[in-house]
Amino acid sequence: MNKDPLQATPGLHTPADDPVGVGGLLRQLMREVPELFSKELALAKAELQHNLSTLKAGTAAVAAGAMVLLAGLIILLLAAVYALAMVVEPWLAALIVGAVTVIIGFIMLQSGKKQFEPSQLTPDRTLHAMQQDKDALKRKLP
Repeated sequence: MNKDPLQATPGLHTPADDPVGVGGLLRQLMREVPELFSKELALAKAELQHNLSTLKAGTAAVAAGAMVLLAGLIILLLAAVYALAMVVEPWLAALIVGAVTVIIGFIMLQSGKKQFEPSQLTPDRTLHAMQQDKDALKRKLP
């Protein structure tokens, strides 16, 4: 009869029973870490593909909505021309509504164009965080 409680418990091993030492554990770790990375990469790839599919569906919905919105805007501009044509000549009404629309569009275009300037595209927070990491490493290393 075995009196050692560790030996009596199934599934519980003592260091003396385990033929795998530190070297064996390191070999096992070296085998499992690349496998873990490949599984993580596969998961990230699958997640990105799912997110891309969702993005495609959202883009299609936005494009369809924009087309309907544009059609509605054209109808409203036409209504403005008809309403103004009751006061002035129809050609002058169309000219006035068209000119106002072009001016508004130009202003919107200029304000949107500012969003594409290089200063707007700089990842300021990331650069700041990287600079902080660099400074912290300089302080810790002699």
